[in-house]
Amino acid sequence: MSERLLEVKGLKAGYDAVRILHGIDLHVNRGEFVTIIGPNGCGKSTFIKAIFGLATHHEGEVNHDGEIVSGWRTDRLVNRGISYVPQRDNVFPGLSVIENLEMGGLKLSAEVLEFRVEEAFRMFPDLISRTNDLAASLSGGERQMLAISRALISKPSFLLLDEPTAALSPLYQQQIIQRIDNLRSEGITILLVEQNARLALKRSDRAYIFAGGKVVHTSEASKVLDDPEIGEYFLGGEYNH
Repeated sequence: MSERLLEVKGLKAGYDAVRILHGIDLHVNRGEFVTIIGPNGCGKSTFIKAIFGLATHHEGEVNHDGEIVSGWRTDRLVNRGISYVPQRDNVFPGLSVIENLEMGGLKLSAEVLEFRVEEAFRMFPDLISRTNDLAASLSGGERQMLAISRALISKPSFLLLDEPTAALSPLYQQQIIQRIDNLRSEGITILLVEQNARLALKRSDRAYIFAGGKVVHTSEASKVLDDPEIGEYFLGGEYNH
């Protein structure tokens, strides 16, 4: 079994002919929590989408668990155990909470789906009281919990998340990051793009900093937090360590 669950070499990607990423090298070890940070427009979200087959792959190699999956369709990637939670439009607002969860397991037997839904509620108990409520009625934090829960129905081993705390209250931001970190106890490896860098890095093993579609720095997450120059530039002017 390979220690590296994901290894990306020289990835160049974008949208149709427009290139956003200019040769990304990155890896995620099995069981890790890795966070990508960087200024707006640096290619963080495009990178996650390129891994999940939602951006145009131009060059480079994406290797997942020992097999090259560059440019694969999303359904094939899901079947390999990869799930993705986008920042926006990540729930079906006109469906109930339980119906949203069931949408994550359309190919499962009724018995397996019921068990997976119960597991999702166990991981995100806040949703239990909202089971039959429309997703449109949920708060921002509850919607994000629902989106992550639905992604877990397929029983992924690798979870990609794009800015899961965006536009949430500070309390929900902390809850969401903590819940994501807790997923590692379920054997799930995490690759996260996050604007609230300080919060995510406190839970992360390692970090990559993107700028201009390239990796400009990588290290243990604690070292990013402890470096005042990196902190001042990438974590905001009020950064304190």
